[in-house]
Amino acid sequence: MSRETISQSISIVHPISLSHGKNAEVWDTTGKRYIDFVGGIGVLNLGHCHPRVVEAIREQATKLTHYAFNAAPHAPYIELMDRLTAFIPVGYPVSGMLTNSGAEAAENALKIVRGATGRTAVIAFDGAFHGRTLATLNLNGKVAPYKQKVGVLPGPVFHLPFPSCDNGVTCGEALKAMDRLFSVEIDVNDVACFIIEPVQGEGGFLTLDIEFAQALRRFCDEKNILLIADEIQSGFGRTGQRFAFSRLGIEPDLILLGKSIAGGVPLGAVVGRKTLLDNLPKGGLGGTYSGNPIACAAALATLDEMTDEHLKSWGTQQEEAIVSRYESWRSKKLSPYLGRLTGVGAMRGIELANADGSPAPQQLTQLLALAREAGLLLMPSGKSRHIIRLLAPLTIEAAVLEEGLDILEGCLVKLA
Repeated sequence: MSRETISQSISIVHPISLSHGKNAEVWDTTGKRYIDFVGGIGVLNLGHCHPRVVEAIREQATKLTHYAFNAAPHAPYIELMDRLTAFIPVGYPVSGMLTNSGAEAAENALKIVRGATGRTAVIAFDGAFHGRTLATLNLNGKVAPYKQKVGVLPGPVFHLPFPSCDNGVTCGEALKAMDRLFSVEIDVNDVACFIIEPVQGEGGFLTLDIEFAQALRRFCDEKNILLIADEIQSGFGRTGQRFAFSRLGIEPDLILLGKSIAGGVPLGAVVGRKTLLDNLPKGGLGGTYSGNPIACAAALATLDEMTDEHLKSWGTQQEEAIVSRYESWRSKKLSPYLGRLTGVGAMRGIELANADGSPAPQQLTQLLALAREAGLLLMPSGKSRHIIRLLAPLTIEAAVLEEGLDILEGCLVKLA
């Protein structure tokens, strides 16, 4: 199958062509089966072709395939926003808007905070990933490949170290860097918002330090700065809770949603304090396809499955299986390249490192190929592309999860 018509600037991790999938398994066009630990990069928490989601899509497609909500409201959008805002575990009145993607949610959040504060500066974090659109590129805490060859980006944006037990950056170090930032680089009164991932995705599944998160929330309150939580990858049960910010003991002002919000159908959202979402002029928010009826129907079916009981049991099952297997590998000294286990819940990363602790990206590249050949799809992450992202569907059958971990174990042994 020719790919000459596809931009060569799109990077492909696995050079195969998929045909179909079911829950945590996919098949390519040659009929080869793979266990999917990529999950559409965190989109498929409910797996491929979840029956409830498929039926919702099919039923909605017979009623209304599209209407621009800003031209004439439609019922699926209204129902979804009622359900979605009730699903957000915060103590303040919530409203929001639907978007086509997580990056679009981030773009709209930047507009919202500018309108609410009259300020423009944004503070993001090293290792962050918030999208590939022009404004979100500048939020990303990594140059290659996202910021290369695109020139000056919208700003002003400043970055701080991301404190986590997974990367060795302490709360104190991050707070010291923040103090320096406001002493040397920018007046704190010019800052509109901080944007942060409770668990970094692209950065290597790094969990945000709880002490820092709470100190940041207090600082934002004192300085009238807004706090945005990017839950695009960590949300909808990936950490065993509805959203990862809950484990930090804070409430963000705005929350970015996407990926697993709609079972694989393109959809995102920005939600938060109603006073913020209502501050722009009429027409300041919206979009032609934003909140498409079919996407809304898929999201409603997804929320039906996202009960707290399901999320806890799914997260616990997957976390226990991964942690138990990893600890067994470490005790057996399975591979000299087996590094730290990062993340929380079912959002886990496995670091590949050399004996001196330095990243081992060549071994990760080797592992991707070995695992693919053996029937397991994996996804890289981390600043040096040396951390395996484990994003199997939360609904994966226990036997399939163990089979995938067996394959991963066999491939780790072969690394050279």
